[in-house]
Amino acid sequence: MSARKSTTSSKSSSTKSRISSKQPSRTKAEKQNGKVHTIGSYLVQRLQDYGVTDLFGIPGDFVLQFYGMLEESPIRVVGTTREDNAGYAADGYARVHGLGAVCVTYCVGGLSLCNSIAGAYAEKSPVVVISGAPGMSERATDPLLHHRVKDFNTQREVFEKITVATALLDNPMTAFQEIDRCLEACVRFKRPVYLELPRDCVHKQAVIPHVPDDSQPVSDENALRESLEEAKGLIEASKKPVIIAGVEVHRFGLREEVLRFAEKFNIPMCATILGKSVVSESHPLYLGVYEGAMGRSEVQKYVEESDCVILLGTFMTDINLGIYTAHLDPGKCIYATSEKLRISYHHFHDVIFSDFVTALEKQKMKVVTRKIPDNVRPQQLEFKVKPAQPVTTKHLFESINQILTDETVVVTDVGDCLFGAVDLMINTHTKFLSPAYYTSMGFAIPASLGAQVANQKLRPIVLVGDGAFQMTCLELSTALKLGFNPIVIVLNNKGYTTERFLQDGPFNDIPDWKYHNITDLIGGGWGFEVRTEGDLEKAIKAALANKDSLSVINVHLNPTDVSPALTRLADKMSKTL
Repeated sequence: MSARKSTTSSKSSSTKSRISSKQPSRTKAEKQNGKVHTIGSYLVQRLQDYGVTDLFGIPGDFVLQFYGMLEESPIRVVGTTREDNAGYAADGYARVHGLGAVCVTYCVGGLSLCNSIAGAYAEKSPVVVISGAPGMSERATDPLLHHRVKDFNTQREVFEKITVATALLDNPMTAFQEIDRCLEACVRFKRPVYLELPRDCVHKQAVIPHVPDDSQPVSDENALRESLEEAKGLIEASKKPVIIAGVEVHRFGLREEVLRFAEKFNIPMCATILGKSVVSESHPLYLGVYEGAMGRSEVQKYVEESDCVILLGTFMTDINLGIYTAHLDPGKCIYATSEKLRISYHHFHDVIFSDFVTALEKQKMKVVTRKIPDNVRPQQLEFKVKPAQPVTTKHLFESINQILTDETVVVTDVGDCLFGAVDLMINTHTKFLSPAYYTSMGFAIPASLGAQVANQKLRPIVLVGDGAFQMTCLELSTALKLGFNPIVIVLNNKGYTTERFLQDGPFNDIPDWKYHNITDLIGGGWGFEVRTEGDLEKAIKAALANKDSLSVINVHLNPTDVSPALTRLADKMSKTL
């Protein structure tokens, strides 16, 4: 093992760790009722009302006036190296904190955000996108202003496809209501929204006093009652009920309600890969990750033998279904999300997801207790280190499993980083972040930055492939600037290994960087190069001890070596194809 150390004079920033509530605090807004707001100042205030304490982005001329407002506000602006990284960071922040925000300039900034915001939309992560724009007076003669593409509406029209609500804040008669509408939609649907702020509108004052609308959607009482009656009947008639808890249990803060429901009726539960860590994986009712053949076969069999599968906040994507190796009978399912409620083949409308989950836990039911065989629950395997043995992917994940604590958060990129993480044991909730549906390479490093900005008490364990590392690694300089201490583990197998199994070719090969030397480039942190199990053990111990700065561990792996999860999937698919 070779180790490198660089130094930096950066000081650790003060901790800003506060989980935003489901509803905004109206206290500040109420105090502002006597004040004449501008469009910009009102947007800043409303972000604070919703609990946003930090915002990510890169400035540009069309958004500089709003950046000046942010600088004078309590909101901390975290500058990133790229706009797409700012989006990933805001996404990671939202998953930990409850709501994230990113602010960039027009088109060259906004359009660079598209991929990361598309991922946040796909995976139900609430991010507020704020983009500066040319002034309305500048647009009058239809000039060819810099950054412009096609016409002045192009960027907003693009974001309409990847957000749940958009607004052009060009009119003081409507802008304040539009801000409220979009922020409410972001929190309600847990998806990104887009606000475009022309630079000559930032300081425009409200024409009439504006008070935020506090009204919240409510469930249709009859639909809620009948859905609960049908769900109760299906559960009581079953002999093998099981719960699959998904990502929306994270997003809507329903972990306690789901746990009470499972414990009250003694129903076994599992999670999807996107919802991993939704409950503690050491809970006596927890089975493991249900991911078709990619998960453990014992879990797949236990779930698919159930005569009542209760899916709460679960999106059954191809990844969650183990590339369609999972098999669930819709006629035996209760399927509840923020967008759909289906019980067997009956659909119920106008039922709020949180209302259904909360009321389900309060039902009086007689439920058959289903035994959990010892081989179904996660097993703690004996761990040994053979110092001279080359590191395998299996051993790497076993080693990572030994260092996870209540203070660590696993942030994983895509590929075998994600698949191998299926078998990690996460014992505290919301301590596993991944792009497990949209699967965009480059997510992990900037998302870990956002997670630690949201809660600096967390220490990220970042799992990233060499290809993804090459895309977004320079965001480590931002982590260094803030005094953060992520442990970044690079799975260096010289290319895109999962693609090699699908279609091999030289296009899957990438340059072999000396990843551990990036600490010299950015001016701080520790770097380790690992080839053997002994090297890995020493590097992990040193990285854990390096609490004041970041560490990068470059783990050399055989290009054809894969995780146990990917091996399980390949074995299953080879028998069915």
